[in-house]
Amino acid sequence: MKKLFAMLLSAAMVVSLCACGGADTATEATSETAAVEETAEATEEATAEATEPAETAEAVDAAGAADIKVGVIYIGDENEGYTEAHMKGIDAMQAALGLSEDQVIEKTGIPEDESCYDAAVDLAEQGCSIIFANSFGHESYIMQAATEYPEVQFCHATGYQAAGSGLANMHNYFTAVYESRYVSGVVAGLKLNEMIEAGTITADQAKLGYVGAFPYAEVVSGYTSFFLGVRSVCPTATMEVQYTNSWADMSGEAEVAASLIADDCVLISQHADTTGAPSTCQTSGVPCVGYNVSMISVAPDTALTSASINWGPYYTYAVESVINGTAIDTDWCKGYAEGADCITELNEKAIAAGTAEKVAEVEAAIKDGSLKVFDTTTFTVNGSSIEDLIAEGGDYAKYADYVSDGYFHESELSSAPAFDLRIDGITELTN
Repeated sequence: MKKLFAMLLSAAMVVSLCACGGADTATEATSETAAVEETAEATEEATAEATEPAETAEAVDAAGAADIKVGVIYIGDENEGYTEAHMKGIDAMQAALGLSEDQVIEKTGIPEDESCYDAAVDLAEQGCSIIFANSFGHESYIMQAATEYPEVQFCHATGYQAAGSGLANMHNYFTAVYESRYVSGVVAGLKLNEMIEAGTITADQAKLGYVGAFPYAEVVSGYTSFFLGVRSVCPTATMEVQYTNSWADMSGEAEVAASLIADDCVLISQHADTTGAPSTCQTSGVPCVGYNVSMISVAPDTALTSASINWGPYYTYAVESVINGTAIDTDWCKGYAEGADCITELNEKAIAAGTAEKVAEVEAAIKDGSLKVFDTTTFTVNGSSIEDLIAEGGDYAKYADYVSDGYFHESELSSAPAFDLRIDGITELTN
């Protein structure tokens, strides 16, 4: 598990877990210990609100809390924000369910290749009743292991193949992170407004830069929801996206951030897992919004907040299902309302006045369902509404199942993001 050594390493990044209780908690930085305790409490509440298992899922043999072993496969380690957030979720699960250290076996730095299959087999052979893998490219290897170990439950984050695999012990999970992306976009948009009002930039110069990992739907959904959050308060904003073609490349992310700043982007955000971009923003004096963890320690003057995920509710739900012998959803996705998504603490040194109050308002609207992130009245594609494009048929007809009641139903048909529309106002530069 994450021993004191790991916590000390992560403290250098001020890795703050989600403060999912609204604006009051969002503006308070907490210690590592307090964060784990608060997350465990949020996890127990969120788990109690979890929906019933999918009808297609099959019950599993009960393991019992005293006998269960949990295996986890991470693409990175505690020094990389995405994996650190997953590690915090595992910690919260362990605390909520009272598991001992030797009941959780973690493997870090597992690449998206045959090494993942080997790691999964090793965990199964060590007696793990449930095994998690946290990176998109792990999926095919996890499915291979699931075929060979039908008595073990395999859960894969960000994937999409479980439902069609025919495997009762294969599951996908993600969160509605587009919600926290949207909220972080509101924070960024308010900062742009402050810069416009101060005369630092003009309304026409409100250009954002976005450091993307890969041109996958997960990334496109994320940067689009961030942009829509910005546009909800700063309607003149535009955005340029550049890719690193890596989930975690500190020097590459720093270079892309520098390129975006050189191209007149006045605020930077990211779907990339290191501190490369925020460090560049601190040096350049450019405001930034991070991902997964707080970036305040590396960008104390420029980091506004970060879009983040609380993985604790899922890990607790899935492990508790195995303990109780109940079915695990084939596809699981929860958001703000269930405590699975949030933003990290607001940096009072950098945010615009009134940000905390606006965040509280937006978060409440997301939770009660009155605000839909992908409201189709708020964006166009090549000058047309997505409804009109669907009606015309052609390439856009495939989105018909996702669009109804005035919004794109992201992560409702399956847990994995599906929004890959390139909307107006965003320029995407690919290699």
